Order: sequence, then C-alpha cells, then structure tokens
Amino acid sequence: MEREPNYICIEGREQAVALLDSTNVNIVHHAFLGVNFEKIEHLDRLLGDSVFEDCLFLGCVLTVGVMHHMGGDCLVFPRIPDLDYNVFPRRLYTPEKLYEGYVAGQPETFATCYDSMVYDRYRYRGVMCSNVKVTLARSLHDHFITKAMHNFLEAWDERCVVGVMGGHSLLRTDPMYRQIAHVSKRLTEEGTLMVTGGGPGAMEATHLGAWMAGRWMEQLDEAIDALAVAPNYRDEGWLDTAFAVRERYPQERYVSLGVPTWLYGHEPSTPFATHIAKYFTNAIREDEILTIPMGGIIYTPGSAGTMQEIFQDAVQNHYLSLGYGSPMVFLGRHFWTEEMPVFPLFTHLMETGRYKNLRLTLTDSSDEVIRVLRSFRKEAF
Repeated sequence: MEREPNYICIEGREQAVALLDSTNVNIVHHAFLGVNFEKIEHLDRLLGDSVFEDCLFLGCVLTVGVMHHMGGDCLVFPRIPDLDYNVFPRRLYTPEKLYEGYVAGQPETFATCYDSMVYDRYRYRGVMCSNVKVTLARSLHDHFITKAMHNFLEAWDERCVVGVMGGHSLLRTDPMYRQIAHVSKRLTEEGTLMVTGGGPGAMEATHLGAWMAGRWMEQLDEAIDALAVAPNYRDEGWLDTAFAVRERYPQERYVSLGVPTWLYGHEPSTPFATHIAKYFTNAIREDEILTIPMGGIIYTPGSAGTMQEIFQDAVQNHYLSLGYGSPMVFLGRHFWTEEMPVFPLFTHLMETGRYKNLRLTLTDSSDEVIRVLRSFRKEAF
C-alpha cells in the first residue's frame, strides 16, 4: 500500500504569508498551526484562485475568505476556550516557560507560575475528568507534544539516546546523585542525548550532568555542593539553588530531554533539562521514556515507578518490539540484588528461557556503565 504523504506544517502568520505568496496553485497536505488569518494583509489577493485541499487548520483564527477556499476534505480544529495552556503546542517546553512567573527568593510565587497553574487546574477538573471538551483538549495537547518531541529527536541517532530511571526522592547529598551526574556528563560529552522522566532526584542528577557537560568535573562537584543546601525537592530553596547553578554555569552547547507528567505535578520539573515534553497522560509519557532511549536505559535505585519501568522495558526487549533489544544497566549491586532483587530474577528468567533478548548488566562502576553503552552503540545491526 502506498504511504500517504506527510503534512507540511505552517507555524504562524509569517510562514503562512510566505506560502501563499509563493504559489498560484492549490495548497495540498499542509497543517496550519495557530495561524491568525485575520492579521494577514491583502489576504484575498494572496489566496487568488487557490484551493486548500486535504489541509488541517489547528487552533487558527479563520476568515470567511479562507473558509471559502477550503475543499471538502479539510479539517478544522478551532481554538478551545477557557483553558490555561496551548492545546496545539508547536514545540517542546523549556524551564523558562514552565517556571514563567516564578521569582527567585519568593517561594510563594511557585504556586502561581505557569506549571503550577496548569497542574492546579488539572487537579480541579479531575485526573479522570468526564468533560469531553477537557479530555479532548488534553489528548490534542499530548499529541502535539509527541510530535514536537519526535521532531526534536530526528537530529539524533537512535542508539545515541540513553535513558536514566530512578527515584524522585534521591537526595542531592546522596553519593548516587553525584555518580549519576558524573556518568551523565561523560555520556553527554560523547554525543549522547540523556532522557529521563524530567523530575527531581535521579532525574535531576542526570540533567545536571548533561547541563555541566563541557566543563571540568570539579565544577560539576562544586555545582552539586551548591545544590546540597536544599537536598530534597520539598525543601525551600530547591528551585532557587537550581536556577543559581544555571546562572553560574550557563549552557548553550549541550542539551537533554525531560519527559514529566502533570499526573505527578507535585514533583517539580527539573530546570536542568533544556527540552521538556510534559504530558497530561502518564501512560503515553511512560511509553515514550521507555521507547525512545534505544541506546539503553540505566536503572538507578527507585521504588514502584522504577519497578514498573523495568518490567515494561523488559517486555519490549523480550519481544524485540523495536527491532532489537537495548541494554538494561542496573547501577547499584546491593540495591538490585538485595533490596529489590530484580537482577537475580531476570537472570533466572533468562537462564530458564522465560525471557529472551535481555542485555543485562549489574555494576557499581561508572566506567562499566559507559563501556557497555559505548560498546552497544558501536555494534552493527
């Protein structure tokens, strides 16, 4: 079956004007995102005799003239009123956007920043909301966040994308926090895109390491020491210290990707992730953070959420759902053999043939983590 052509995205008024000004023929397979056609001068002249064929108009402000030029196969998704977020996001979030309205030194402003207001309205309307307008808007938002994320990922070799899973409650003073940050820094400098669930704890440590890529390891240790005055994400000063480190050590070269959810909106998104794909639906978010790190996943000590991610990752590796199995690296021998003995379980399941295609590593060594992931990246498939 012949593959259907993809839609060409037109974002904003300037791109729409450039498109209309460059063609005298029908406009086919275009998706217009948030275009205010009322603001386009000489619109009738630009439209001419063109007809929109199989086009999408998403959150646009339309005119009678534009609608007159639409073929019957066009789809219109108007703006959805009474919402406090963009239903059709064109790009990923940034810490600056999520923390818009937050003022350093004024912790009370956290409650009124953009991220908190979206979370509060999410809770008010209900996680399992029955209002079809609200649920439709959330689904559309998550769809376009996914699209923006995969557009971002197109620049990366899939085996150069590595995930880190672990507990949100890991303290900044814990030796494991420092080890995760060191590993992430080294991997980022080797050309790896680090991906996490975008929250505090082990996730923050990962993005801190990526943020400090290109600097001396001693500077990363200094940054961790500065953060340690507010060890827990519930501590006053947790956010201020993060922004202070960002300001002291600006980052313009290296990037990382956080994928948090408003389901766990009480856990603040880390300001050290340069790109953030924040979702309403946690099931979609979980699938993404376990699917896109084709270069492997590092599992650090965590609790129920981390356990869920381990087994979900193991299933898709077992069935080769993505074409091949990726490394599952368990960092912390004692934890993964004694406190949560997942590693012996998977080893047994592999030996008895119940699970296949699992690339398992158990280690305490940062060098071993990097060696395993580096070796996998160089393998021929």
